[in-house]
Amino acid sequence: MRFVSHSTEETIELGERLGAALEEGDVLVLTGDLGAGKTQLTKGIARAMDISDDVTSPTFTIQMVYYGRDFDLNHFDLYRLEHADQLEDTGLFDVLGADGVCVIEWGEQFIEQIGDERLDVVLTRLDDEAEPGEEPPRAIELIPHGSRAEQIVAQLS
Repeated sequence: MRFVSHSTEETIELGERLGAALEEGDVLVLTGDLGAGKTQLTKGIARAMDISDDVTSPTFTIQMVYYGRDFDLNHFDLYRLEHADQLEDTGLFDVLGADGVCVIEWGEQFIEQIGDERLDVVLTRLDDEAEPGEEPPRAIELIPHGSRAEQIVAQLS
């Protein structure tokens, strides 16, 4: 499934729709270059979970936990990690498939460790579709892995 977002607010709104479909144990891997909209999408997911905290990318802390109405949002940014053995110290394995939702930015390099039950979200800046000096639209593709991820995508169609 593919969406095109023409603004930050549209990306956040798609995140809200996505967040409304999520349940405890769901895992999302967000992939995209710097500035592609991964954190903006996560802000929308948080909004759907009634999280009022300011959601930022946890680039230096690696993990942030936001406490939602019904369950928590575990937000990871694995950008600075180079090897799978570094995952042990992040807390990722403590929350994968457990209580709350797990959103992982830059997790594509650790897919084998993250597991087969996940929803991959690929965000791409469409720079060639913008005028000079204009913020480009983003393509957002949802790629389900496993039956639960397929259910999430089906809810969004």
